[in-house]
Amino acid sequence: MKILVADDDPDLLDLVAYALSQTGYLVVKAADGNAALTAFKAEAPDLVILDINMPGQTGFEVCAGIRGNSTVPVMMLTARGEEQDLVRALDLGADDYLTKPFSPRTLLARVKALLRRAQLERSAGPATAGRITLDADDSTVRIGSGQPIALTKLEFRLMQALLAQAGKAVQSDRLLVLVWGHRGSGDRQLLKQLVHRLRHKIEPNPGVPQYLQTAAVSGYKLVVE
Repeated sequence: MKILVADDDPDLLDLVAYALSQTGYLVVKAADGNAALTAFKAEAPDLVILDINMPGQTGFEVCAGIRGNSTVPVMMLTARGEEQDLVRALDLGADDYLTKPFSPRTLLARVKALLRRAQLERSAGPATAGRITLDADDSTVRIGSGQPIALTKLEFRLMQALLAQAGKAVQSDRLLVLVWGHRGSGDRQLLKQLVHRLRHKIEPNPGVPQYLQTAAVSGYKLVVE
């Protein structure tokens, strides 16, 4: 597996590259956003790790460029962990984020989870429960006879997790594992943002959700009838 890592901090770049290479990954390094996009086009990596604040082009801009023609997993690195960064990362289709400082063990766990998820998604087919149908080929959801609604990868994973337990409450901690493959500090906020975004796509009235409902005890359920 080949991983592209982009960060303008040479010490952190070398640390991340070393941790990944010691685990057996082939690592391609980039020191700024422009170099990251060039390397992405030339190297066709299986996963991309992007620092948000880079010269040339920011990690957000690089992620947008990648998402223009690829579904390769993207992890964002941030030193701030602010909600606005999370929202923008979701908007651009990033798969995960990690707040600095982080341990090599945490980084490797996130990388393995993303790569495992990518393999599962390549083998997934359409799934239906009640009036809701998910199509993995084009990452869309259809409700009844309505038009297909395009979803980001994270939105699609959340719908998959809830559809598999249609009508039943799924605890937030369980959803974190099913969607991201891990639990960590700040991840509940990321889940809340994801639910908020998804409701605005699928609900006639997002303020009074008909399909994606909040469960009584720290979780969510998908009503499919």
